[in-house]
This record gives sequence, C-alpha cells and structure tokens, in this order.
Amino acid sequence: MSTQVLMPADASQPPSFQAGTNPDARVFASPLARHIAAEAGLDLREVSGSGPNGRIIKRDVEAAIADMAARPVAATPLAPSTPEPVLPVAAIDARFHDVPHTTMRKVIAERLTASKRDIPHYYLTIDCDVDAIRDVRRKLNESAPEGEGGYKLSLNDFVVRAAALALRRHPECNATWTDTALRLYESADISVAVATSSGLITPVVRDAHRKGLATIANEIQALAAKARDGKLMPEEYQGGGFTISNLGMYGIREFAAIINPPQTCILAVGAAESRPVVKDGALAIATMMTCTLSADHRAVDGAIGAQFLATFKSLIENPLTMLL
Repeated sequence: MSTQVLMPADASQPPSFQAGTNPDARVFASPLARHIAAEAGLDLREVSGSGPNGRIIKRDVEAAIADMAARPVAATPLAPSTPEPVLPVAAIDARFHDVPHTTMRKVIAERLTASKRDIPHYYLTIDCDVDAIRDVRRKLNESAPEGEGGYKLSLNDFVVRAAALALRRHPECNATWTDTALRLYESADISVAVATSSGLITPVVRDAHRKGLATIANEIQALAAKARDGKLMPEEYQGGGFTISNLGMYGIREFAAIINPPQTCILAVGAAESRPVVKDGALAIATMMTCTLSADHRAVDGAIGAQFLATFKSLIENPLTMLL
C-alpha cells in the first residue's frame, strides 16, 4: 500500500483533518478510499474530503495515514517489574561451540541439497514378512564353517541380494537420469549406506546379483570396516546404480531416504519386529519389516517402482528362491 502524500489539484497544502465530527453524520467517500481506510484502521469521520462536494477520495485517506504516522506516540507508563537478568558474554558463549565442517560433510550437504531440490522424489512403502528369512538365516549361520570360508549372515545381506535380483527384472530402477538419455546399468552394483564419524558413505557391492549370500556378507563387513577406518579407496565407494539404507538396527520402524545422485532409487529399510497380521483369515503374529522406495519420477514411473517392490517382497518372503 502506498503512503505517498498527493496534493489536491486546487490547493498548495494537504487537506485538513477534522477530529470530533458528528458520529451520526453520513460519510461520503469513494469505495477505494473506504477500502484503504479499513485496511489502515482509519476512521473516515476524522478525514476531510477534497473531492466533489467534500467527498473523501484516495489521496485524502493516504494523506491522513501519513499524518498519523508522523505524529509522536505518547509514552505509556509501565508498571514496575523485575528486570530480566543480563547474562555475561562469557556465559552466552559457553552454551555452544562450533565444529568446523569437514570436506566430506560439505560434499554430503551439497549432494543431498541438490538431490532434494532437483530430483522429483516420490515414495512407495511395502511390508515384508521376514519369518522365513529368519529361519533360513539361523540354519545357514549354524552350519557355517569356522575360520577361512566362514560367514555370518545378517538380514541386510538378504536385503542386498533380493534388491540385486529385483533390479535384474526391473532395470529401469537401476539407472541414472541424464539430460539426453536414461542410462541403464547392466550389472547390479548396490551401494550400502554406512554411518561413520565423518558422515554417511556408501561403499559399493559390485555385481551383487552374481554373488551368493556368504560372499555379500563378507564383502559388506570388510567394506564397512574400511569405511569406519577411513581407508576406502575411491573405486570402492564411487559409482553404483542403487542404494540401500538400513536403520533397522536402531529400532527405526520406517523412514524415507534421500536419493543418492546420480542414482534414481534408494531403498530405506526399517526394523524387523513382531506385529499382528491376518493370515488365512485369522489374526496371527509375524515378524514384519517395512521398506520404503524413494524414486526419481523422471526416470521411474510409479508402476515400475511398485513392480520392483512387489518382486523384492516376493524374494524376501521366499528366501530359498534367492539361492537358485
């Protein structure tokens, strides 16, 4: 709203304002003047009009508003009160300290900010029954050899294997978006998110669709140890066509992850926990795991993402098919 004072066409001074006019007298004003006065909380009975027959017009209201703004405001005495304690500078400074950003943290911030800003994310969530996997995992771990050639399977190893096999059936989810083409990868290179003291890093399990569960388990353990020690080589964390982020070990039931550019999908895996479910028309208890796929809608249509999750769920709930 402009507060510029406009001079009347037939006078060299702004119009005068008459306070204390008859409250019952009719006020003649233009619709625009009434609107401006209402927004400013101005009583039109205190404004003298310069329009035809004393009608109040826009410039009268604007001049009145400017006049009110220029008037000094009388100070209102305040009741005595207890003054707020003033903290010394040292006490204020002691409440925080700055930790300089590492180069890795800066890179993570830039990449994830660009991802949320530039990639049209959408999210699909599915629940998987993992009771069968728990039984297979227990039996395989009990029969694992000691020493060299041994292994210890985790639920996440099955997740990586199932995702790799599902990507082979739905290659659109194993891709990179470019301005000229959709780049589809021929191998399922799975990036596995690992939390370190410096930030999140994603070592890559190459050709995961060609590797057995024991090989995947040992490779992930070795890569994770190198990541936490800061000893990963660039070729061990660069590239990858699909990322898995698992927070189940922290008790997180479900979450939606940010896509790791230039990839087009990331799978967020929650905790495996006992929940009531309906099986064969009856209430039962099953160990369920919630997984959420974040996908780039430019590259992966909703139906494709749903088909990928359906295949992934089938593999998780029928783990023996992963051993074929």
